[in-house]
Amino acid sequence: MKKFLASIALFGLLSLGTANAVFAQDEAQAPDSEVTTEEVAAPVEEMAAEDITVANEGGFHQALKTKFIEGGAEFMAAIAIVLILGLAFCLERIIYLNLADVNNEKFLDEIDARLQANDINGALELARDTRGPVASVTFQAISRIDQGIEAVERSITAYGGVQAGLLEKNMSWITLFIATAPSLGFLGTVIGMVTAFDKIEQVGDISPTVVAGGMKVALITTIFGLIVAMILQIFYNYILSKYEGVLNKMEDSSITLVDTIVAHQEKFARK
Repeated sequence: MKKFLASIALFGLLSLGTANAVFAQDEAQAPDSEVTTEEVAAPVEEMAAEDITVANEGGFHQALKTKFIEGGAEFMAAIAIVLILGLAFCLERIIYLNLADVNNEKFLDEIDARLQANDINGALELARDTRGPVASVTFQAISRIDQGIEAVERSITAYGGVQAGLLEKNMSWITLFIATAPSLGFLGTVIGMVTAFDKIEQVGDISPTVVAGGMKVALITTIFGLIVAMILQIFYNYILSKYEGVLNKMEDSSITLVDTIVAHQEKFARK
């Protein structure tokens, strides 16, 4: 009997120990399951944080590059070509106009000094060796100095128009690219909206997921087209102001040149 009771007591102790062990294991597994959930959520948050960090590190240029790729190869490539060609023409005009903008006052003073010394060949040589439209017009005018003041004025007017045309050369291409860039963007927008409606027709459901893709591509092309147009417009306005400045200096220099030649003819006609 005592052995039986002792066996029951031992079995109870073993059962209690087993229950405690199982309970302890469940308690140990419960935190583990919670940690596992956090561990599952943590990488997602870390990945999102990394994406945000990469986006922040890339800045505006990275975002611009991403949106450019999302806009589609066809119209975005066309808009990029328009930007490159437009900037090339702008750069060419800026260099040309800066080279044409010389010190006209100093040049005309030297021309006047040589004409007052009756050094016609020296004045022609100086005009030929000096760059700029004023020097070109001066060369044409002095080369006709022996034909009278009327011939000189006609040569100044005619060749001044030629030089003005050279100053304005390729500016029409820049205006064309300014108009083409937003037009391509709007065309991409229209085609993107048509694509979005095609997807709606295929799916048979007007859901944001279906519409958003086509609409985003459509709006991106418009944005980049407007950005290119604004960039080219800024350069064009600078070129236009530079052109008008050089043209005004040409007109002023032409008046001074005529006065110089008249003074030369009056001085040496008496002799």
